[in-house]
Amino acid sequence: MAVVEFISNVCGLEDVDSEEFSPNCKNPVIHIMDDQKGVDRKGGTMRLGAYPCILKEGSLAERLYGKTEITERHRHRYEFNNKYREIVEEKGLKISGTSPNGLLVEIVEYTKHPYFVAGQFHPEFKSRPDRPQPLFVGLVEATKKVKR
Repeated sequence: MAVVEFISNVCGLEDVDSEEFSPNCKNPVIHIMDDQKGVDRKGGTMRLGAYPCILKEGSLAERLYGKTEITERHRHRYEFNNKYREIVEEKGLKISGTSPNGLLVEIVEYTKHPYFVAGQFHPEFKSRPDRPQPLFVGLVEATKKVKR
């Protein structure tokens, strides 16, 4: 939904949404994964479980994780529509994490904002009280800076 908002408000496109919520929208910036098309038995058919992600060197995500390859847990059928990659990057939304083959956008960040980071995965699945997930740590750090 962060990408939907960015494309609507920063890129200026109209009728922007996810196909999950608005299947006939003009700009489906989030669309169903190719291997999910035609699946009508929902069960365990979605992209489910841990998947690797390659972080762009010099990105906020790389700084937060302290490495360039991570694994995060997923539970979804929809993904970033690569048709919109060029326009978001032109407007400053950095694609900072992708699948190893570069085809799936996993993390985006907007460096003109104190903390605008969004992941395709579920960071809460790996966060623990004694080992908070790096994106949550980054949010707390950014909040403390803004408060000062």
